[in-house]
Amino acid sequence: MATTLAVDAMGGDFGIPVTVPAACAMVQDNPDLSIKLVGAFDSIENALGPEKSHPRLEIVRSTEVVGMDESAVSALKNKKDSSLRISIDLVKAGKADACVSAGNTGALMATARFVLKTLPGIDRPAIVSALPRANGHVHILDLGANVESLPEHLLQFGMMGASLVRTLENNPNPTVGLLNIGSEEVKGNVTVKSAYKLFQSSPINFIGYVEGDDIFSGEVDVIVCDGFAGNVALKTSEGLAQMLTKAVREEYMRSLWSRFLGVLSAPVLKAIRARIDHRRYDGAVLVGLSGTVVKSHGGTDEIGFAHAIKVAQTAVSTDLVAQIRDDLSQLHEQQISAKSVPA
Repeated sequence: MATTLAVDAMGGDFGIPVTVPAACAMVQDNPDLSIKLVGAFDSIENALGPEKSHPRLEIVRSTEVVGMDESAVSALKNKKDSSLRISIDLVKAGKADACVSAGNTGALMATARFVLKTLPGIDRPAIVSALPRANGHVHILDLGANVESLPEHLLQFGMMGASLVRTLENNPNPTVGLLNIGSEEVKGNVTVKSAYKLFQSSPINFIGYVEGDDIFSGEVDVIVCDGFAGNVALKTSEGLAQMLTKAVREEYMRSLWSRFLGVLSAPVLKAIRARIDHRRYDGAVLVGLSGTVVKSHGGTDEIGFAHAIKVAQTAVSTDLVAQIRDDLSQLHEQQISAKSVPA
């Protein structure tokens, strides 16, 4: 399936030195992929070098950049010609199938919500991505779009998360858990307890509460939480992976003997590093919007950003937005039918 993506070339901590090489690599490896690089024309053209004449790479000029520390309101009102805004506008206009950005998360969410609007039945979009664990991976949402969420919002997150896993991973009946400080029904705050009741009465394959250690060692397919807890979990997992990698490297460099052992165990260490490398999980989907938007980590490198582009391409090829819309409609009909059945 031919896919056209709008890439915010200026977004992230590093911008063009990361986004342009990643886009070039992905276009070279995927003959059905075209990319519109949005940003400062001359800078992007210089970064492309010989690739500037590539038939599936196009530069779309923008004159503004949204700062990583800029407020979402300021970006939405005052940066209408930013690379972030134009990338989303291209999706709205049908000139791109999806947008990928490593830019300001708040500004990206606010702008995408304003331009693309939310799907019917969704009050707030959420950010969802996969996190590695001992056995495969788990999808968790929200990862930072909504610091505070009502019980109804958490239920919507669960519906969208289940739909995403069903679509992207061909899992017909994904399990959904609600993140809490314990697995007992009596634990948790008022919001989580109220959400628990909503989940129980929904058609979702709800398995109950899950705790923090279930993120990395459990079996649940989707974990639901508010954006505060989700973002903490995300950054903690990334920090832990980086700390472990650094600690192992330091220990192997302590002596000649440990260095020798490091050479012998290099294949195993490489495999472990690959399993916990957060760059392999870069690319969080903003679910609940009427268009596809993927957020890459602000401090990512070329490998991570290329993976985010791949996530966007997969979301488009599987028609994720339409699948979520259809699943939400069916779940809504099931809820209405269940309420109409006499007790």
